[in-house]
Amino acid sequence: MTASRRPSLKRRLASGERLYGALLRLPSETLVEMAGVAGLDYVVLDCEHGPADMTALQHHLTAAAAQGVEVLVRVGTAEPALALRCLDLGAAGVIHPHVDSAEDARRAVAADHYPPLGQRGFATYSRAGRFGTVTAREHLAAGEDTLVVVMIETDRACAAAGEITATRGVDAVLVGPSDLAADCGFPGRDVIDGLTEGVHRAARAAGRAVMTIVPSTEAAREAEEAGAQLVLFNMAAVLMDTFRSLASPRTGRRAAEPSAPAPRTPLDATPDAP
Repeated sequence: MTASRRPSLKRRLASGERLYGALLRLPSETLVEMAGVAGLDYVVLDCEHGPADMTALQHHLTAAAAQGVEVLVRVGTAEPALALRCLDLGAAGVIHPHVDSAEDARRAVAADHYPPLGQRGFATYSRAGRFGTVTAREHLAAGEDTLVVVMIETDRACAAAGEITATRGVDAVLVGPSDLAADCGFPGRDVIDGLTEGVHRAARAAGRAVMTIVPSTEAAREAEEAGAQLVLFNMAAVLMDTFRSLASPRTGRRAAEPSAPAPRTPLDATPDAP
């Protein structure tokens, strides 16, 4: 959004900060507020696997602004119109899933940025332009701070990671381990870890930030040690673990614990998967 109380996420990343956020798939303005009160740097609102109601999204963005927390929105695959509306509502950036090639990455950048870098439609009367109270020059300058995150979720995308991350306008990369595992036929966890590390090496070589989604503070520390600059807590996993721990005193055992361990696939083994 044009007016900001502190440097944008993009500028904070450029300065070397590590930023912490919450992935919210459950529509709840209260959770957005709580994330801000707790001191998180950003929240991710999921409009790919979660609801994409624009009125509700605006309410979430308003709640975030009141607490000084930035918002990234994950749109669906190749949805430039949705990306435009999210940014016009004041989102700090967009997460684009299923970016398989440099061409896909260029289309994502084009959707998020004004010309000459992109093709985003220009208007200052939106919420991002403070309802027409800023100049065109100020609005253009604010648009330069839009954060573009691309998701790599297929074997093909992993092979093209160098070209994808080197694309002008891409700021960060997020590997989607569940989709990647499905695309690869659910191989062993070591295979997915190896592909993920290859993507992260490519991102670092291109000077892009790495976003990693995690289910716990312990996993967050591991992500930090691995060099993640954007650490994203999967609140569905965090909340379910919390509910299970609350239920265990009543039942006298861990809630939902099977009598015998079931075989685990890479998808089961990655509760942090977006």
